[in-house]
Amino acid sequence: MVNLKVDGKSARTFHHKTHFMENTFIITGAKPLKGTITLSGAKNNALKVLFAALLFEGTVTVHNVPRIEDIHNLLEILKSLGVKAEFIEKHTVVIDPSGLSTNKVDLLAASKIRASFLLFAPLLYKFGEAYIPNPGGCRLGARPIDRIVDGLKALGIQVSYDSETGYYHAVMKEKPSGTYRFVKPSHTGTELLIMMSVFGGEEVTIENAAQEPEIDNLITFLTDAGADIHRRENSIIIHGVKKLVQDKPHTLTSDRIEAATYAVAAIATQGDVTISSIAYPFMYAFVEKIKEAGGGVEHIDEFTHRFYYDKPLTAINLETAPFPGFSTDWQPLMAVLLTQAQGTSSIHERIYENRFSYVSELKKLGAHISFIEKKIENPQKHYHFNYQPHKEYQQTIEIVGGHELHGGVLEVADLRAGATLAVAALVACGQSYLNGIHHLERGYEDFVEKITSLGGEIRSL
Repeated sequence: MVNLKVDGKSARTFHHKTHFMENTFIITGAKPLKGTITLSGAKNNALKVLFAALLFEGTVTVHNVPRIEDIHNLLEILKSLGVKAEFIEKHTVVIDPSGLSTNKVDLLAASKIRASFLLFAPLLYKFGEAYIPNPGGCRLGARPIDRIVDGLKALGIQVSYDSETGYYHAVMKEKPSGTYRFVKPSHTGTELLIMMSVFGGEEVTIENAAQEPEIDNLITFLTDAGADIHRRENSIIIHGVKKLVQDKPHTLTSDRIEAATYAVAAIATQGDVTISSIAYPFMYAFVEKIKEAGGGVEHIDEFTHRFYYDKPLTAINLETAPFPGFSTDWQPLMAVLLTQAQGTSSIHERIYENRFSYVSELKKLGAHISFIEKKIENPQKHYHFNYQPHKEYQQTIEIVGGHELHGGVLEVADLRAGATLAVAALVACGQSYLNGIHHLERGYEDFVEKITSLGGEIRSL
């Protein structure tokens, strides 16, 4: 905790790092990482559950909440709306939504978190109308917000956008009802429509809904409090209830992206790391590709998994897809692993059109990576972003592995690129400087401490 004083008075209290002072990692690589790691709660689960807590009557307690930048920003947003929200223990947050007092979200605060769009649900139920800025977060391309807006409209919500102010304005005149089919599954869109439907009138059906495990955790959070939500193959059926009341604290799932980070770091540095606690089905697509590349994997039990260097790695090809496919958040990490594999690998990105910001930085470390063309017969259907026929895209990279990486000075452009470049620096011979680590700290808790515990040499500058 750091207290800043102005004219002898406390100006602000920080419970996390002041990033204008510390924004660089110094990493000395080529040291095998060995040991055990206990995963933090999933960022993508925590953000959605904490926003959904505003729909409840009475206080809400959530366990396994990661202490990361995005969560601190979220709590600040909630407080700005009049909500009481705070950590009462290291990983336990308590929220009292009774003080919710405004239907307009601050522009600057919301720009930091894309999930702020989910506030439409509690604000509309409390006030009947809401004003929320265009979502923030990592800029991985033109996110398909229009699909989410179309979903709201299909349930009877009026939505308009003011390009001059940057705000969406939504009005709810009657309880949501009806059916909406996502043209392509949307993680955040599915979660918002679930939240919008918990107090709905007639039955709401969400077709072609996203399948990510974090969504199932959100459904459990809501149904434990009285919501009536059921999955039926690729559809989600919701019947409205009158209220949500928490009877027991809710526990978030562990972060499967963090799990992949330490798994790749272990194998790529020729180390041996045991990771807990995460269910194997959450990691299935990742683990299968690790095995295909020759990485060592041992499932100690359902929630504990050992990743280790077993033999020289071999080249593979992969493409990203919505769950249960290979996650777009895993592919940058796999790129690092594949720089250490013998032969030529390829990674094809289907989810976002700007997911390769890390490529130019990996090349600074000596990685042999180039963009290649991959012919797609029906790109509008194949890609999950809004594909524009007359725009040029770079969606596939080729990696010629087996070349030793060396140190360098790297710039982080987004959260997952941050973790990717940190892992690459841990693999590389010599010393590297990683600038822009605030991006990484949006989603990784105690990254320096965890890497150090595994024998890695890393510190903040």
